[in-house]
Amino acid sequence: MTKTNWVTLKSLAPYLWDFKYRVIVALVFLTLAKVANVSVPLVLKDVVDSLSSQNQVIFLPLALLLTYGALRLCAVVFAELRDVVFVKVTRRATRKIALKVFRHLHDLSLKFHLERHTGGISREIERGTRGISILLTYSLFSIIPVILEFTFVAAILLDRFDWRFAAITFSAVFVYLIYTFFVSEWRMSIRREANEWDTRSNSHAVDSLLNYETVKYFNNEDYEAERYDTFLREYETADVKTETSLGLLNIGQSVIIALAVTALMILTSQGVVAQKMTIGDLVLVNGLLIQLYIPLNFMGMVYREIKQSFIDMNKMFSLLDTPQDIADRPGAILFEPSSPTVEFKNVSFSYDGRRETLSDVSFVVPNGKTVAIVGESGSGKTTLARLLFRLYDVSDGVILIDGKDVRDYLQDSYRRSIGVVPQDTVLFNDTLGFNIKYGQPLCSQGDLDRVVHLAQLENFVKALPDGFETTVGERGLKVSGGEKQRISIARAILKNPPIMIFDEATSSLDSGSERLIQLALDGVSKNRTTLVIAHRLSTIVHAHEIIVLDAGKIIERGSHRELLEKGGRYSYMWNLQQSKSQVEIKG
Repeated sequence: MTKTNWVTLKSLAPYLWDFKYRVIVALVFLTLAKVANVSVPLVLKDVVDSLSSQNQVIFLPLALLLTYGALRLCAVVFAELRDVVFVKVTRRATRKIALKVFRHLHDLSLKFHLERHTGGISREIERGTRGISILLTYSLFSIIPVILEFTFVAAILLDRFDWRFAAITFSAVFVYLIYTFFVSEWRMSIRREANEWDTRSNSHAVDSLLNYETVKYFNNEDYEAERYDTFLREYETADVKTETSLGLLNIGQSVIIALAVTALMILTSQGVVAQKMTIGDLVLVNGLLIQLYIPLNFMGMVYREIKQSFIDMNKMFSLLDTPQDIADRPGAILFEPSSPTVEFKNVSFSYDGRRETLSDVSFVVPNGKTVAIVGESGSGKTTLARLLFRLYDVSDGVILIDGKDVRDYLQDSYRRSIGVVPQDTVLFNDTLGFNIKYGQPLCSQGDLDRVVHLAQLENFVKALPDGFETTVGERGLKVSGGEKQRISIARAILKNPPIMIFDEATSSLDSGSERLIQLALDGVSKNRTTLVIAHRLSTIVHAHEIIVLDAGKIIERGSHRELLEKGGRYSYMWNLQQSKSQVEIKG
C-alpha cells in the first residue's frame, strides 16, 4: 500500500471512530458467521459418515441434521446482522466526508472554480464517496472474511489430514493472489484511462447543457454531439479493454482453483480407497474448498475495486487538500460596522501575475455616500467589486474599512455586511420565492413583499399563475435578463447590509424599468456606503463622486457636473450615450 493510501486511510479513520462500537459488533457478527460457515462441512461429514452403509444405520442422525440446519441458518443470520449494524457506519462516513468536501469547495476562491470544470468536480465527489462505501464494505465483508475462512480451513486441514492437503491449499492460494495482483495492476492502468474519458465526457455534457441557448443560437447541436461522441468513443474503447482483461483475470483464477481442487479430491479419493479416510472426509474436503475458493473468486474484483476506491478517494481528498487562496488570518476579528467607510489605498492587482488589471488605485467611499466607477470594458471596474468582497485579495496596496485592512476581519462576518447586485445574475433552478429569499432564507412574508415592491417585481409576480412558486429554470433561463436583475436587487435588499455594491445593476433593463429601479436603488443606497459600477452614465449622475478608469488606472474623478466641465473622457462618454439615446427616441 502506498504512502498516499495510508494518508487516505488516516483521513478516513476519525469518521469510523465515531462508530467504533458498531464496528466491533459488526466484526463479532462477522466472526460468528464464519465460524458457523466453516462448521457446516464438519457437521455434514458426521452426517454422511453416520448414514454410510459401513455403520449399518439403524436410526436417523436427527441431532446432527438439526445442527446442520441451525449452522446454515446462523451463517446467514449473523451475516445479515453484520450488514444491518455496519450500514450506518458506511452511510454516515460517506455523508460527513461529502459534506466536508462540499463546504471546502465553497471556501475556495473564485480563481479555483474558474479554472475547474464543475461537471468534473461533481464526478470526483461522486466517485470518492462511492469509493468510501466500497472500501469499507469490501474490507469488512470480503477481505476479513477470506482471512478468517482461510485461517479456519488451514487449521482443520492441518489437524485432520496430512501435510499435502495444507501444502496444496496454501500453494494454490499463494499463486492465486500473486496472479490476481499482477493482472489487476495491469488492469488498473486501463481503468484509470476509462475514468479519465468518463470524467471528460461528463464535464462536456454538463458544460454543453448549461450553455443550451448558445448551442441553439449557433445551430451547433451536431457539433456538440460530435464532440461528446469523441469522448464517449474513447471511453468505450478503454471500457472494452477493461472488460476483456477481466475475462482474462477470471479464466486464470478459475484454472488455478480447478487444478488445486482436482489435486485435493484425488488425494482424498485415494485415502477413501485405501480405507484411511471416509466418504465423509471427501465431503468435508470438498465443502471446505468450495467455501474457501468461492470468495477467492471475487478477490480480483475486490482488489480492483479497492484499488480504484483509493484512487477515487485520493482525488476527492486532494480537493480537501487544496489550500484556500482567501483564508482568515490568525487573530482575525469580527466585522461589526456601525458607519463603514471604504478606502482603496494604492491598490494593484493581477489575475495571472503577468498583466496588471488595476494599478495604484486610490479612492474613498465615505460612510453613507455613493461612489461610482465608470470606464470602458476591461478597465478593471468589476475587479474592484471582487476585491472589495474578497473574492480575490489585492496584489499590492490595501483595502481599508473603518481604518482596518479587510484581511484582518473574519470573512464570514465581513461578507455578511456587503450586498452585491452582479452584472450577470445566475439563479438557482428552484422557485422564484426561493431565489428572492436567498438573501435571507428565514425572512417573513412581509419582508418578502416589501423587497418585491422595492425591486418593481410586484406586477411580474402577480402575472405568474403560480406566483412565488414558479420555477425559474436552469440558471434562470425561464425569466428575462431584466427580471433576473430585479430578482438579484430584491434579494440584495433583503440581505440589508451596510455596504452595497451595484455592478451594472440596470444594464439589462429597458428605459422605463430603469427609471423605476433607479428610484429603488437610490432608496436602498440612502445611508449606506455604496459602490456603483455603471455603464449607463444616466444612472450615476447623483453619485457623490465619479471615478473614471482606463486600463486599470484612475484618469478622472469628480462629480457629474465637474467631469462634464473638464471636457475629458467622462464628458466624451456622456455625450456619446446622450446621442445614442436621442437616436433611439427618434427611431
